[in-house]
Amino acid sequence: MGTIPSTEDKARKKYIGAIRRVRLVRNLTLIIPATIMALMVICAIFADLSWMGMPNGGLAPHNPTKQVVKDRYLPPAFMEGGKSQYLLGTDKLGRDILSRVIHGARVSLSVSLLAIFITAAVGTVLGILSGYVGGRIDALLMRIVDMALSFPGLLLAMLLAVAIGPGFWTVVFALSVLGWAGYARMIRGEALRIRESDFVAQARVNGASPLRIMFRHIFPNVVNSLIVIMTLQVGMMILAESALSYLGIGITAPTPSWGSMVSDGRSELDRAWWISTFPGICIGLVVLSGNFLGDWIRDKLDPRLRQV
Repeated sequence: MGTIPSTEDKARKKYIGAIRRVRLVRNLTLIIPATIMALMVICAIFADLSWMGMPNGGLAPHNPTKQVVKDRYLPPAFMEGGKSQYLLGTDKLGRDILSRVIHGARVSLSVSLLAIFITAAVGTVLGILSGYVGGRIDALLMRIVDMALSFPGLLLAMLLAVAIGPGFWTVVFALSVLGWAGYARMIRGEALRIRESDFVAQARVNGASPLRIMFRHIFPNVVNSLIVIMTLQVGMMILAESALSYLGIGITAPTPSWGSMVSDGRSELDRAWWISTFPGICIGLVVLSGNFLGDWIRDKLDPRLRQV
């Protein structure tokens, strides 16, 4: 006869099962967002392989700007009336939605990475300078940060679009001119904490210059926080670029971008819902993936959260 499991054995098995479920959820919160972000990067890089000497190659099955009038408003291939050559249908000009979505990933990723690089560089330098030097410089820089955080970014983007015209570099500049303030605020807090550390005091005693202390001793200790902020900003930058393009002050036609595609189909939702729906789904998935990846990286890089 088999032995009857004791209460302790049941509790142990229940505990082990709970641990496994937690690990599964944690793995899914990494694998799924990482897969989505990887697919976006692949689409951005391999959308068009003409730069590799393959003018007809690439992931996009058609030229994203080519207009085929006779194929206007074709539904996706899985719907009645759709064609297999247009998997996600066509828009009002007969352009392939799938090809435009793939090429739109390149535009969105390029804008977000450029804007993040610029804002992170400026914000990190000013944040470390403000946190380490302190005094009047700290007060002055933080008042500038307060003004940057309080100024409406959309209004600034509209002013820039009117002044210099909408386009790729206008979007990058509009997202960068105020985006550095959040980095500066966060990095300043880290620098204030680190400058009181023993190794910083020892560097001062050894005669290290303030510049050397800031970038040799403080900067490496704020990299973890910087990586987390940058990861979280990927989705937000893509969302901001999409919003600007949706309003017509971002990426100009005929260059495909997810925001402009959503804008193109907003008046056609009753007859061609797929024009706006598919790029809108891409925007939502990428934004959520960026947030999940940022949370996962924060948990891995923060020793306190790892202990929990």
